[in-house]
Formats: sequence, C-alpha cells, structure tokens
Amino acid sequence: MPTVDELLVADQADAWSALGFVLDRDTCIVGDVRVRLTGSAEGGGLVGWSLRDIETTELDGLSTTSSDRQPPSERPAHPNGVIGLDHVVAISPALDRTVAALQGAGLDLRRVREEPTPAGAPRQAFFRLGADILEVVQEPAEATERAGGDRPAFFWGLAFLAADLDATVAGLGDRVSEIRPAVQPGRRIATLRRSAGLSVPVALMTPAPAR
Repeated sequence: MPTVDELLVADQADAWSALGFVLDRDTCIVGDVRVRLTGSAEGGGLVGWSLRDIETTELDGLSTTSSDRQPPSERPAHPNGVIGLDHVVAISPALDRTVAALQGAGLDLRRVREEPTPAGAPRQAFFRLGADILEVVQEPAEATERAGGDRPAFFWGLAFLAADLDATVAGLGDRVSEIRPAVQPGRRIATLRRSAGLSVPVALMTPAPAR
C-alpha cells in the first residue's frame, strides 16, 4: 500500500514553531510523516508530497515524487499536543478522472461519499495511505466556472490529530476556532485561523473513537 513519506508546505519554519511544533531545521515530524517547510518562494500552501510504493507519480496534477525512505525512527513530542496526521485534502474539478488516476498509481480507494459537505462540495472520495487518509473533494461547479473551467486536481489542506483537543485549543488561544462536532461521527474538530500565520488550511481533530 502506498504511504506518505513527506509533505511539502510553502511556509516559513518559524511560523510552525510558534504554534508549538518541534522542528529540526526545516522539517517537522508528525507521527510517521515528515512536513518539510520550503519557505514562501513557492507562493504558499501544500505544494507537493512524496509517497512510497506508488506505480506512477502522475496523479492528475497533484505534485508527487516517489520515495523509498523509511519512516522516521523518532517521533518528537510537540508542545501543542499534535500526535499525527489524520488526512490530506485535495480538490478536483473532475472527481471521477482524479479517482481513476489515483487508482492507477496504486492508491487504495475506500469509498466515494455521494453527499454534500457543510462547505458545499457535492462528493468526496477517500483513499487509505497506511495510517493516513487522502480525501479528494469534488469542486462545486460554480467554483470551477469561476476558475475558468476544467483543470487538474490540487492540494488544499491538512488535518492533524490532537491527543487532547481541548488543551491544544486552549494553548493556541485566538489563533484557532472553537471546537465543533466533526463530520465523522464521535469526533470533534477545530481549525486554525489566518492569525495563526500558516498559508495552508489546517484542522485539528480528536482521534477516531476505539471500535
């Protein structure tokens, strides 16, 4: 099964450090995933990733490289209480096309949800990447039209796990939203505000309930 080695985010390292992430130079290890901060020269946001055990790096516009690097041997304890990556969010103007490309690369499609999200996306597809999830959201038609029509898929945001979400939110103060129920049953979520200083949308979530 393909797994995530590294996420590339066009942020400055000190912005993440100020939010309670432990960094080694430009890299933050969150669970088994490396987050490498490339600075703002690339514009901002989640700009790429590297995956292990993929059959092709052509993922319908999602900037991808292949990796054979082992997962990190040590997991630093972050003062903000973040313990891992929950999921990566990408957006596609043509969900079926993107799903076909991802399956062709060996990604494990778990389900397609044919229901709208609170933000208005009509459909979503979910892929399992080891312990992590890739959520591909169908872009609303009006957004695609405003952008000038069909185009490749693109990365959008990240969701991290917080062992004690109440404590994490309390520590971040006005840089994070209030906690609310997540779409996933039994879970709760908060989102970083623009005042947090990151260029990528970031959510903080409680772990999935034990079955």
